Amino acid sequence: MQGILYEEPSAWLFLLVTVVMGGWLAWMTGRACALTWRSYGSLLAYTLVLGVAVRFIHFSMFEGTLLSLRYYLIDTAIVALIASAGFRYTRTGQMVSQYYWLYERSGPLSWRERTAA
Repeated sequence: MQGILYEEPSAWLFLLVTVVMGGWLAWMTGRACALTWRSYGSLLAYTLVLGVAVRFIHFSMFEGTLLSLRYYLIDTAIVALIASAGFRYTRTGQMVSQYYWLYERSGPLSWRERTAA
């Protein structure tokens, strides 16, 4: 797997930086975009910048390659996936609490129209 998804000598470094640190930042970014009622497109723009930040952490702390398109795309895809989950989770909570007469929760990331009783 080394060289395909990550360039560090250990998968633990990749998981720590990209999934744990970058994932936490991505979840909070998705949450912030949902709480301020921003569009999903703005969330994706923020994740592009977040991908650069994750790539910089790999470069500065673990001697990774800074300007690698391949690893930037991998880091950004993982960060975008986690940010999207945080966005949908928060938006679902907003929709079912603020419009409780219209919508009900149908899962952790989705809602549906409330059925007539």
